[in-house]
Amino acid sequence: MATAKDIIETEIPSKLQAKPELAKDINAIIHFDVAGDGGGKWTLDTTKSEGWVSEGLNGASKMTVSVSNDDFVKIREGKLNAQMAAMQGKLKFKPMDMGLAMKLAKLLA
Repeated sequence: MATAKDIIETEIPSKLQAKPELAKDINAIIHFDVAGDGGGKWTLDTTKSEGWVSEGLNGASKMTVSVSNDDFVKIREGKLNAQMAAMQGKLKFKPMDMGLAMKLAKLLA
């Protein structure tokens, strides 16, 4: 069973390596605050050319994504629609930057 840790530390860097244009498109520091078992806090820094993901909340983020581990995994696996999750308050973006959220969705899809 996948966890937020697997997705953020392994799957996201693999996707950014395969599609560097996604990093250029996002071009921001994003914090992930994932609650529950398998959760934690991570920083995604797509302004760098490598080493995009680090543990903990590092640097000044353009956006913080808050979600439970279970919901994050369901969104990643396509079992939970990200827009529905956001409307239900299960997935929160602070501040709510729709453009950046949509770019992030491409990376997580």
